[in-house]
Amino acid sequence: MTRQLVRPRRGRMISGVCSAIAQRFNMSRALVRLLTIVGVLFFGWAIPVYVALWIVIPSE
Repeated sequence: MTRQLVRPRRGRMISGVCSAIAQRFNMSRALVRLLTIVGVLFFGWAIPVYVALWIVIPSE
């Protein structure tokens, strides 16, 4: 059974994108959030990617 990529209603911080990715790939939410913060601070690519995923990933 494959897990769907949906933003959960519980465990959200801002919009649930990091929670959705962590849940889909069976990772820690804290790790995904940390990688997102590192991406924002050092590379800047995470902001447009985060917004795009917020729009694309459906809510639960």
